[in-house]
Formats: sequence, structure tokens, C-alpha cells
Amino acid sequence: MAVKFLPARIKKSTGELTTAATQRMEADLPWYRELGAQERSWVGLVAQAGITAFVDWYRNPDQVAEITAGVFGAAPRELARVISLEQTVSLVRTTIDVVEEAIEDIDDLETRIPLREAVLRYSREIAFSAAGVYARAAEARGAWDARVEALVVDAFVRGDLDSTVLSRVSALGWSGQGSLLLIAGSPPVGEPELALAVLRRAAAHHGLDLLTGIHGSVMLAIVGRVSEPARVARLLTVHFGPGPIVASDPLDGLDDVPTAARSTMAALSVASAWPQAPRPAMTSDLLPERALAGDLEAQQALIAAVYLPLAAEETLLATASNFLEISPSLEATARGMFVHANTVRYRLRRITEITGYSPNEPRDAFALRLGLTLGRIAQLDE
Repeated sequence: MAVKFLPARIKKSTGELTTAATQRMEADLPWYRELGAQERSWVGLVAQAGITAFVDWYRNPDQVAEITAGVFGAAPRELARVISLEQTVSLVRTTIDVVEEAIEDIDDLETRIPLREAVLRYSREIAFSAAGVYARAAEARGAWDARVEALVVDAFVRGDLDSTVLSRVSALGWSGQGSLLLIAGSPPVGEPELALAVLRRAAAHHGLDLLTGIHGSVMLAIVGRVSEPARVARLLTVHFGPGPIVASDPLDGLDDVPTAARSTMAALSVASAWPQAPRPAMTSDLLPERALAGDLEAQQALIAAVYLPLAAEETLLATASNFLEISPSLEATARGMFVHANTVRYRLRRITEITGYSPNEPRDAFALRLGLTLGRIAQLDE
């Protein structure tokens, strides 16, 4: 579509040139054809503003920054999310091509040649302006996403899980695939935001979903798309600061996160009481310390894991009590209970199978004894 183009006639020819530009985009740019009606209208606004701004710039070349910035101010900010910088450059180039063709139809060389040179300079300025728009949009989006992410993590810790929080999680790119894992520890020394950015890059590198933030003095990571929890925990804990680190047991979904967050934070607060704790330690491994610190959830978990199943089999409860609290050796327990040593050996294996704790391991024996004690106290209160 050829349109006679002269600066003095810009207001009359802008509409025709814009139509020609959008028709060219329809024919040459596959991504443009896939846009919705609203997004196409936004692109049309940019094209029209670009043509108008060219003549304004041609008349006032000293105001290039204000004029070219105004081109992209014609469309909503959402346009930067819909089309990429490369696509924006393509639409600008297409519009410029249409303008150049109109210029070539001008018979007067004294008018055509300066206009042709002006278009070349203008297209360069527009390209720089587009890059600046996308850079600012990316910076603003990154800052906004970080604020939203911090609010989401804080909501999970508080247990304020509602549809608004879940929609924000989706907006942050959470896929909802695989198991989840929580990791808590101190942030690295230095700039907190930098530490969070490093953790995000590490998670992305390993194909993991991540929501992270600093809650008080604790850096908390909610990790998704987890297939190997132990491996994921090892990969990410190197990006935490010094001191204990605690990881939750695998979770099935986001609904489990608030409870797991409370448990993980509680476990982290007492982790230093276990000097030999691995890094990371599992939340369930710290049940004894949590129980001693007054954590009712941990106390109930130990009672359920240790006392109740053993109390259901009197011989196992008696064997556990004798072995752990009276005579911690197989032979001495057998003599005290008037049974064969192999019977005690069999019962100890059964205790391990039922509770998950081995009476022969010092750490497990500590949890068993505490579970038995808490269970007896609970019985007294009934």
C-alpha cells in the first residue's frame, strides 16, 4: 500500500500508514496473527504513535528522548509481557519499512533524501528506546515478583492459605508438579536479596520450582518438582549461611506447607541442641529436642510413634522399658525378664520395625526413652 508521505500532511496520512503497517504485520509476522484483538489494538497504538513521533522528532530532533519514549507510552504496560523485545523490534521495523516505502514515492529529491536519512536515525533511537522500556519493565517485574513472593512465603508461615495466596503462587510460575520440600536455615552473610537471587538461580538450574524469602532471621525455601528429596536438599543447602539447616519430610501439595513450615521453623530453633546433627537435618529427626522445648506437636508425634504402638503389645513395652531404662544390654534384660536372650533380640527388632527407632542406636534410644516418658505422663493426665 503506497501512501504519499510529507511531514506537513502527517495528521492526514498517519491512519493510512498505520493500516498499511498492521496489514504488513499480518502478512509477515506469525506471532502477530496469534495475538488477541486487544493485544493487536495495543500494537496498532504503538505503530500509530511511532509514525506520529517520527514527524515530531523530524521537526524537533533535540527532543528525541521525550518523543521516542512516548511511542511505548501509548500502550499499556501489559504489552511488555505479551510480546518480547525481539517482537517489538520487528513491529517497529515493519512500521518503519512502510514509512520508507511512502518516502520513496516522493518525487522531490530535496525532500526524499533528508527524510530517508532521518528515518534511519529515528529507527535507531526507537530501538534504543524499546530496549530501555523492556529493561525497566524487567526490573520492575523482578522487584514486584520479589515482593509478592515474600508475601506468599510469609502467608505460608502464618498459615493464611487462601485463594488469593494460591493465585499469587501460580502467577510466580509454580508448576504444581511433583513433591514439595521445605528447607530452613540462616541466610548467607551479606546482602539478603542477593542470597535469595542466588538460591533462585540454583533452583532454576536444577529444574525446581522455588518460593523463597527471609522470615525474621530465617531463610526459608519452599521447593517444588522434587523427585529425590535428599539430593535436592544437598544441592540447595550449600546456598544457605552458616549454622544448622533443617529440611522437612516430602510433602504432597501446597496445603501441607503451613503445618510443615511451623514444624521446620520449630526444628531449626532447637537444632543447635544436637551438636552432631547432619546438615541438613530432617524435621522428624529433631522431634526429641522439639518435645523437650515444649512443642506440643512434637510431643504428640513421639507419643504416637513410640508409646502407643508399644503399649498395644505389653511384652514390647516391658522390653523397651527394661532395655532402655534399667539394664541396657541384651543379656541383662533377658535375665531381668526371665526370658531367653534370643527372645529379647527378637523383641528389639520388632520395636525397631514398629517405631522406626532402634534401641541399639544412642540417638534412637534417646527418642524412644523420651517417647515412653511422654506417653506415661499423657496417661496420668487422662
